[in-house]
Amino acid sequence: MFRPIVVTAMVVAITYAPIIAQKLEGKEIQLTSPNGKASIRFALKTNPTPYPKGIRPYYNISYEGKLVIKDSSLGIVLKGGAPLERNFSLIRTVHSTLDESYSPVYGVKRTIKNHCQQAAISLEERGGQHLRMDIIFRAYDEGVAFRYVFPGQEAFSQFELQEEESTFYFPQAYTAWALQLGKYTSNYESEFNKIAIWEITPQSIIGLPLLIQTANREFWMAILEAAITNYAGMYLSGLPGVPEALVSKLSPLPSNKGLKVKATLPLKTPWRVLLLGKRPGDLIESNYLLLNLNDPCAISDPSWIKPGKAAWNWWSGTVAKGVNFQPGMNTPTMKHYVDFAAEHHLEYLVIDAGWYVRNDDSGDLTKMIPETDIPEVVRYGKERQVGIILWLHWSLVDAQMEKAFPLYEQWGVAGVKIDFMDRDDQGMVNFYLRVARKASQHRLLVDFHGAYKPDGLQRTWPNLITREAVLGLEYNKWSSRCTPKHDVTLPFTRMLAGPMDYTPGAFRTATRKQFSPRQQEPLAQGTRCHQLAMYVVFESPLQMLSDYPEAYRNQPGIEFLERVPTTWDETRVLLGQVGEYIAIARRHGQEWYVGSMTNWEPRTLRFPLDFLSPGRYRAEVYSDSEVSDEIPNDLIVQEVPVSASYWTAKLAPGGGQAIRFFPAARNKVRRALLQHPTQAQTAP
Repeated sequence: MFRPIVVTAMVVAITYAPIIAQKLEGKEIQLTSPNGKASIRFALKTNPTPYPKGIRPYYNISYEGKLVIKDSSLGIVLKGGAPLERNFSLIRTVHSTLDESYSPVYGVKRTIKNHCQQAAISLEERGGQHLRMDIIFRAYDEGVAFRYVFPGQEAFSQFELQEEESTFYFPQAYTAWALQLGKYTSNYESEFNKIAIWEITPQSIIGLPLLIQTANREFWMAILEAAITNYAGMYLSGLPGVPEALVSKLSPLPSNKGLKVKATLPLKTPWRVLLLGKRPGDLIESNYLLLNLNDPCAISDPSWIKPGKAAWNWWSGTVAKGVNFQPGMNTPTMKHYVDFAAEHHLEYLVIDAGWYVRNDDSGDLTKMIPETDIPEVVRYGKERQVGIILWLHWSLVDAQMEKAFPLYEQWGVAGVKIDFMDRDDQGMVNFYLRVARKASQHRLLVDFHGAYKPDGLQRTWPNLITREAVLGLEYNKWSSRCTPKHDVTLPFTRMLAGPMDYTPGAFRTATRKQFSPRQQEPLAQGTRCHQLAMYVVFESPLQMLSDYPEAYRNQPGIEFLERVPTTWDETRVLLGQVGEYIAIARRHGQEWYVGSMTNWEPRTLRFPLDFLSPGRYRAEVYSDSEVSDEIPNDLIVQEVPVSASYWTAKLAPGGGQAIRFFPAARNKVRRALLQHPTQAQTAP
């Protein structure tokens, strides 16, 4: 685990130098990132059709000197009043520089630099109530961000928002990978489909992140949001009459569909974020930008927060084989899973639904069913250094957390997995924050399932250890949607938002022909090495081993899962094309891990090893075999010296490769290597 947050460089050039406007309408304000690659221009001006009428606030964005977002208007619509989107006066602009470094509690990078140029632009209505609104822009080397700030003001203390109208106009026909949700009550569990921007209509409801490639295939960008607090989640729709433009849409309040946000001023909106890069992998390497846009850690001593891996009973159907008890939601089965976790050095066991007393749609989070003694399982786990994480339904948490969380702390529970929220309206956003704060008071980790996408909040509340918001491995229980193509799309799309509890680790895999969904002892699509590689490719400080204990016993690959970390010092994307293949290298201490994955197409990847420090290395390699295209559980495990400057990985259809590079002088791994397990051992 990383050290607690340590600021290594304080903010510099933070002294504000206000430029008081005389006649600044039409004057362009420019902001450039520290390395000069990203720039933002802002002005109050009138634009011709198809832009709306009037003097409005516009911004545009360039990357490496080329326009990637052309003039795009900003504004909001308030209840009972004219839209706050035009006829402003520019009061002042305050420029500043932020330059700091910090170490998150965990993540994909040990030290993160938060370096940007900022402009705070203060606007005031020319008429009406002379309402004031600030727009804050930041230009980072990794991308740009903006947010609205509404200061306290006498004429405008109660804020009732009907809609936010932040627009994104594209200069040409761009391509996108869109999460087409179709509604605001969603768990974000769907595919990211490749479409043209013009195919996103005013009726579309597109979830974030939205990955975009420019028309000339020169640049990549992604639209996200960060620091959602006391506000509603943002979606994107097409702008009426403008095919190559998108506009923000906010999740409505359940009690009043015509309103999106109700608050008392002052109020800051979430950051609207655009990651920028020349390769799609650049965006993966810089997704820490969302952390930079959140507040520092609010937990004074986060040393109790431990990333790690977890056994899990639900995905397999709570299977246990060769045991002298009836498997199910009971104490002997949970102890059996604890024993498995301890044997393979897993830090946690997640006990899923069914352990507490339920009565129809109600339940009591403090009362266990007679068959399951949670304090006893916790005690048993502590003796074996395995923490227990408990599944909970969100509606019961909402009503009972004040009594349940202190009780869990008394029992010694390590964390909670909270499920089925399926919303990101303002009320639900505030529920997440209440849970984070209350759970931290009782030293509980939180894993949100049935959740909206991450927004970098784990910087502030690092006990929010991971989050679902992804079509993950569970879908193999009832559908064929969780394909290798989907798996190699997720790193470039959903994972840009942060930790992703995909729940990998199936050790019973199938080819496209062999696969069929099933609830008990389900299969995964692709090869076992495809599953192993996920532990490097997919970001999640808490990773599941989703299969049942006997599925792993004496099977090649389990030793890799014992060793692979879940938190990293450095990340590099070596190769990748969206929906086709990916290879990611991540460093933990002196060791590098590389995960490579492909879609259903077999392929050979070749990448440089320039990420390795000078010196002699050996590689522990888990590769698809020559028969993995027919027997996908078959793999080759070998240890080899590293003597070349390039690495070649041969991947079967739906295949993968997982590698651990370690300094040769520190070689303490066993030499007994497993070669080609037989079909009888491994066939699904």
